[in-house]
Amino acid sequence: MPLILYLIRNSRKTLLIAIITSIISGLSSAGLVALINQALGASQQRLAELGLKFLGLSVLVLVTRALSSTLFMRLGQSAKATLRMSTIRRIGDASYQNLEKQGSSRALSVLTNDLDTIVVFFVSMPNLAMQGAVIAGCLGYLGYLSWQILLLAIVTVFIGSLGFHLANRRAAFHLRSSRRREDTLVKDFRALFDGAKELKLHRQRKQAFIDDTLATNVEAVRVQRTRGYVLYAAAASWGSFIFFAFIGCVLFLLTRIYPVSGHVMSGYAVIFLYMMMPIEGLLSALPSISSAKVAIERINKINQDLPPENTLPADQPTSFDSIVLEQVTHRYYREKEDEVFTLGPVDLSFKPGELVYLIGGNGSGKTTLAKMLVGLYAPEGGRILLNGKPVDEAERDIYRQHFSVVFNDFFLFDTLLGMKLEGLDSQAKTLLEHLHLDHKVKIENGVFSTTELSQGQRKRLALLVTYLEDRPFYVFDEWAADQDPVFKEVFYRRLLPELRAKGKTVLVITHDDRYFPLADRYIKLDYGQVVEEGKGSDLQNTHAHADGSAHVVAG
Repeated sequence: MPLILYLIRNSRKTLLIAIITSIISGLSSAGLVALINQALGASQQRLAELGLKFLGLSVLVLVTRALSSTLFMRLGQSAKATLRMSTIRRIGDASYQNLEKQGSSRALSVLTNDLDTIVVFFVSMPNLAMQGAVIAGCLGYLGYLSWQILLLAIVTVFIGSLGFHLANRRAAFHLRSSRRREDTLVKDFRALFDGAKELKLHRQRKQAFIDDTLATNVEAVRVQRTRGYVLYAAAASWGSFIFFAFIGCVLFLLTRIYPVSGHVMSGYAVIFLYMMMPIEGLLSALPSISSAKVAIERINKINQDLPPENTLPADQPTSFDSIVLEQVTHRYYREKEDEVFTLGPVDLSFKPGELVYLIGGNGSGKTTLAKMLVGLYAPEGGRILLNGKPVDEAERDIYRQHFSVVFNDFFLFDTLLGMKLEGLDSQAKTLLEHLHLDHKVKIENGVFSTTELSQGQRKRLALLVTYLEDRPFYVFDEWAADQDPVFKEVFYRRLLPELRAKGKTVLVITHDDRYFPLADRYIKLDYGQVVEEGKGSDLQNTHAHADGSAHVVAG
């Protein structure tokens, strides 16, 4: 959607007032030039009258310029906020698979740099409108002085516009290319922080990443941005050259063919000199229009690439009778192995009040299966049944609300968002004590005092959040991997049985074989296939001291 159409649709009245005041300011500025020209040859008696007019127009220019600048500033910030929230909601409504496919770098770039570009456009809008009005007013006064001069000016503007368009189109191409490269740069910048440990521990890796990867992309962006702005500068220089050519033709050629009085010639000179600044300002501001157009295109593109899920409104679910996976499959590309991995077909069923362990080697598809089970991935084949009814696209969001999950790569919010339970803080404080986090974290009005904790402590805090969510189905993906032996015992022997006793279904992805017998049943995956199922008690390959440890912890 063109930017101007977006503005007209959302802020018709404000935009109209801003444009009108800008035009009035520009025309008033041109009127000041006409008054100056008249004052140069006016009598003493007429100077007083012209002085009052000059004062009135000066005040009008001041007021209208201030008003138009304020209105366009407000429009810019309003457009930025509206587009930002629209994009945020689009991201929030998109499917997890599309979000995973798109990645965060391009979206972050759109939400920051591109939206700032749109604000810059709005900041330049008053000058664009005023300078355009000044030029139009000056051309009108030229026409009043001589229609031949106006005709030559129109021809000159056409020639200048043609040259500017050719350079501008090429400059816009380089700007678009540089914006695409900046998406990669954002990803690299994040890696600079996220991979800080690995970079510090390997000097050659750090040097290669900074000198080769980052420096190469930074240089590529610099080159393309420079080319784009050099072409804009060339276009502006071309405009200035055409303008001076116009002045030369009028003063030194046209006046020989059409003799004019000294007063008219002085009018030409004053108007020409006054028009130079608005024309150069107009040409220099035009890149902001191209940049804003590129930004809008990128915002529209990310909206197209992230179509919203088809969802139905529903209250928070409280229970289920059965969840069944029938011949479900999912395929995805593994970059490291350079192959397509296929999960399934898988047939599984779950019922309330059971504790299930999902086991298997690394890369066997356990986390992928968990994501499909909880509704983050849609099955490419087969179907998922909730209480005997197939879960289609419109009902998938409702289905997801049955689950509370701590993935291995979880994210921890610092606020208990979306929870309005009575006594929430007191429940959270009790859990903080049980999880030995009360000395590290405080909670007030649903807000944690900090999330800057060790990975094991963060996982315990994430576990606290899932407890407060009180969903019927819990999934824990390698939760105990970062816990010390004491908390592993607490997790497997106390917390999980407590959830089961409350009637919750619990699926635990784990490698801790010493605790396998504690499961009601287990599911073993191998390279995307369910190769074994059975009772947890059938898995006796545990450490000899497992039971002894249990008695110590359970006390």
